[in-house]
Amino acid sequence: METLWWIIGSGLLMSAISLVGSITLLLSEQALRRALTPLVAFAAGALMGGAFLHMIPAAADKMPLERLFVLVLAGFAVFFALEQFLHWHHCHRESLGCKKPLTYLILIGDGLHNFLGGLAIAGIFLMDIRLGVLAWLAAAAHEVPQELGDYAVLLHGGWKKGSALLFNFLSGLTFLLGGVIVYVAGQRLNVTWLVPFAAGNFIYIGASDLIPEVKAHEKLRDSAVHFAAFLLGLALLLAVKLIGHE
Repeated sequence: METLWWIIGSGLLMSAISLVGSITLLLSEQALRRALTPLVAFAAGALMGGAFLHMIPAAADKMPLERLFVLVLAGFAVFFALEQFLHWHHCHRESLGCKKPLTYLILIGDGLHNFLGGLAIAGIFLMDIRLGVLAWLAAAAHEVPQELGDYAVLLHGGWKKGSALLFNFLSGLTFLLGGVIVYVAGQRLNVTWLVPFAAGNFIYIGASDLIPEVKAHEKLRDSAVHFAAFLLGLALLLAVKLIGHE
């Protein structure tokens, strides 16, 4: 029973990290508008770093490379198809207005990612609580930059601050859901295939949606700032990877 409380507590704390975007409430509207595009570039770097530096290497130890890359491509293709459907459903009439489908993809992709994280961390808690705490800390370090970037993407897509915080938090709760499922199932679940599938989701969002949003600017200074923000997102995820190995 003690393990269950550790799993629940860690799940709630991880969900709370999704509220990191609330720091933007301290910014004026003008300052927030200036910061949004660099934050979107940062989000692209964090998503690509999460996919290539964390998720794909983790899955490579569990399955043949051919299967891994098929699943990555499947995740990419499914989100491509999903975005086409969302674009048609929400944007086919200009008079209705159009929230960018990208924002829905971010929430779905982040929810799946958090769910997988909950499954993994809960499995470690079931083996050893101390190892579970260490694994949670490593995952939390990964989540802070990613959740901040996700929140920025929602704002960039036209969401109000309160709605963006709420739905980002709800997507974070899937971490808790994954943890409870593992506890009830007693680690009998095999969802390894979902890891490269989710990596494909992240690669699609980062490369197809976010990078095009920030790459075309007339001023060289703006382009340099956005590229630096992208590299920062990658660097933070690489730092988490290296620290985790140590």
